[in-house]
Amino acid sequence: MVWILALRSKLKKTRIMQKGNIGVSSENIFPVIKKFLYSEHEIFLRELISNATDAISKLQVLANNGEYKGEVTHPLIRVSVDKKKKTLTVSDNGIGMTEDEVNRYINQIAFSSAGEFLEKYKENTTAIIGHFGLGFYSAFMVSEKVEIITRSYKEGAVPVKWSCDGSPAYELTETKKETIGTDIILHLDKDSEEFLEENRIEEILKKFCRFLPVPIAFGKEKEWKDKKWVETDKDKIINNTQPLWKKKPVDIKEEEYGTFYKELYPGTFEEPLFNIHLNVDYPFNLTGILYFPKIRDRFEIQKNKIQLYCNQVFVTDSVENIVPDYLMLLHGVIDSPDIPLNVSRSYLQGDPNVKKISSHITKKVADKLQEIFNNKRDELEKKWEDLKVFIQYGIISDEKFAEKAEKFFLFTNTEGKFFTLEEYEKLIKENQTDKNKQLVYLYATNKEEQYSSINEAREKGYDVLLMNGFLDAHFINYLEQKKKDTRFSRVDSDTPDNLIRKEEEKKVSLPEKDQNRVRIAFEKVFPSDRHFNVRFEESGESQLPVTITVSEYTRRMKDMAAMGGGYSADHRIIVEAHCNTFRCAKRIFELAD
Repeated sequence: MVWILALRSKLKKTRIMQKGNIGVSSENIFPVIKKFLYSEHEIFLRELISNATDAISKLQVLANNGEYKGEVTHPLIRVSVDKKKKTLTVSDNGIGMTEDEVNRYINQIAFSSAGEFLEKYKENTTAIIGHFGLGFYSAFMVSEKVEIITRSYKEGAVPVKWSCDGSPAYELTETKKETIGTDIILHLDKDSEEFLEENRIEEILKKFCRFLPVPIAFGKEKEWKDKKWVETDKDKIINNTQPLWKKKPVDIKEEEYGTFYKELYPGTFEEPLFNIHLNVDYPFNLTGILYFPKIRDRFEIQKNKIQLYCNQVFVTDSVENIVPDYLMLLHGVIDSPDIPLNVSRSYLQGDPNVKKISSHITKKVADKLQEIFNNKRDELEKKWEDLKVFIQYGIISDEKFAEKAEKFFLFTNTEGKFFTLEEYEKLIKENQTDKNKQLVYLYATNKEEQYSSINEAREKGYDVLLMNGFLDAHFINYLEQKKKDTRFSRVDSDTPDNLIRKEEEKKVSLPEKDQNRVRIAFEKVFPSDRHFNVRFEESGESQLPVTITVSEYTRRMKDMAAMGGGYSADHRIIVEAHCNTFRCAKRIFELAD
């Protein structure tokens, strides 16, 4: 009799607790989820692991409040792949779910358990990631069937299994599970078999989850033994649960910032110039570390290097709406739960906090540079060539930043000396003010090519700036518009006397007919496709007989066109031949005769 009962027990089918349809507003919800919920299908793994992190965080909160008496000393999320069964499983030892909770949080799409939990325990936790209740359903983007096996932390809770084949129909049954927590089992479809490859999964985990606060195990550690890699029994933990930006700045050594920079950008060998540690908890929450990298070339290739995280979950590296455009040149990490995200966590919505965070970042950058200028000016000067592009870009594009930056922006002259804007104005004001009361800033773009012109300017007591940076042409235009009665002139754009004219032009003594003879002589030697003017000037006997120049306006137009500054590249380049009437005409006549 006992044997018959045991046999009947084994033959007894699993009791189906419930069948039904998931509460959705449209029969077509799953095709929409599968194709359009997220722009990149790999996001599904981030969402499932975020949910697992939430489940563990909730259990820790309950334990801290005394509502759970069990052990929470070894939180863990495990990701595993079974190529034969074509399944990918995400398991956690978190809070788990009861039958009723599965009905509420899985069968009712967009009813987020995280939102409800946050409201109840808002004073006790800041680590609940999910806010929308749709993250779990991203699994259907890559799966033909999804199963949940879960056991709640609650005493006496019955483990349950939920399964769905991608239609609104689901099945909920009793099952066996020895430990609390949840297993999400994805039966991958044919189009998603790439997610059975270990290298692909590890790539996604390192992209989205490498700084999550809960350890994530994927595979086993390997060791070199008998001339080959051998798998050990030790779990391979793929994430750093305590990233540097979560620590207090006072607890961090300077060399740790450099080590973390290389962790963020493994292929980078150069050390960053400076770093800024963000640590704000009121009126918004913001942490992070920003680095000034070395920039020698066009800055476009340096963009999209700032990583945005939400409670240590990677969201995006396109942070245009959070970080001011000119600070997109920086590298590093920002982490804030106060930045609103849409369902895919990829695009920002309008929110006052975003503007506040952007303003705070701008202020922190300016304050850091001012601090370095005040306390370590020599260090700032040594690294100025790398920092200048950041500061110029900021001054040009952000008026508030410009107000602060004008105090620490540095000019460099052709002798390698550094001056603030105020210092340089005092230096040149007396000797480089022209007859119209305009202050003239002379500059060179190449010390070797413009060597003669630089020397001639120095002989007249003028100082010459070196403006050879990528943004210098734009910066010159900005300063001329900003500062009244100020103009910039390249040192070879005119003769030394005309660069900063102190008196009215002298009347040319050479007769008109002789001037025409000289013009004809130049026409014979100049290329026919070049536009040129011949100007006659009274100069001393020691001056060169002829100086060939391109005017400041014409040259600047050409430079701006080359940089994409909005000017036409077809402007006529007018070359001027400045003839010293004392020496030039006599020599031209000798050659003509």
